[in-house]
Amino acid sequence: MVADSRRLPAGNQQCRGHFAGPGGTAVNSDAQGSIPWPVGGHTLAGGCREGGVGSGSVTPDERWLAAVWSFVGARLPARPGPVVEIGCGPLGGFVPMLRSAGYQATGIDPEAPEGPWYHRVEFERYEPPGPSCAVVACTSLHHVADLGQVLDLAEATLVPDGLLLVVEWARERFDEATARWCFDRLPGQPADHGWLRQRRDEWRASGQPWAAYCRSWAEQEGLHSGLDIVRELDARFDRRLLAYGPYFFAELAGISENAERAAITAGDIQANRIEYVGQRR
Repeated sequence: MVADSRRLPAGNQQCRGHFAGPGGTAVNSDAQGSIPWPVGGHTLAGGCREGGVGSGSVTPDERWLAAVWSFVGARLPARPGPVVEIGCGPLGGFVPMLRSAGYQATGIDPEAPEGPWYHRVEFERYEPPGPSCAVVACTSLHHVADLGQVLDLAEATLVPDGLLLVVEWARERFDEATARWCFDRLPGQPADHGWLRQRRDEWRASGQPWAAYCRSWAEQEGLHSGLDIVRELDARFDRRLLAYGPYFFAELAGISENAERAAITAGDIQANRIEYVGQRR
């Protein structure tokens, strides 16, 4: 399995991301401050119009990208400079925003949009023209076959002291209380079958306890745990930030990122999102 932007294999999802998250400070942030989501809407590479989080025309994929941009934009090195996104997906991920912000951004994904900014190839087969000041990986690591290989290649892509910005899923935190909280808030009439709805339906049909079902599903899909991902990152990079926060809100009906964060703070659910910034040694 190769590195791409699907949030979960079974859901066939576009890359999703998260708000800046609790704790931590900006790392090598541009002196001009964090780069905001473009005002007045933004046309993503796939032709989808981003009108702002919470607007009726925004899909879960676009909502996710808008939210995580706060994290990515605040921690990028000073512009201009080359940035590579692992698994940009069919919407182009953050590449349009990075380009608009003045970076020489390139998206790598077998399902990337057409155009000169993108390479339709697995990251393991990508041959960069030169080193990059930053690499971004948004939920594109937990399902790769060889996590170590992908991270070795990401490290080799960076300049000395270059940054790796990662948003990932701590699947070991997806316990029954968190799952039930999500399932109770699924949209009533979905336009498609999202990965959370699939998990709920398969769990009900399995007759298994949640922990047994979830473990079996993750093993079948070959999903890495968040603990494994962080361990492999720390083995290669100097950690500059590790934070946990909301992960599911974009898929849920009437749930904002702050509402999920409040549920985490109250102890109702676990924080499933990982935000990690590592610096090349």
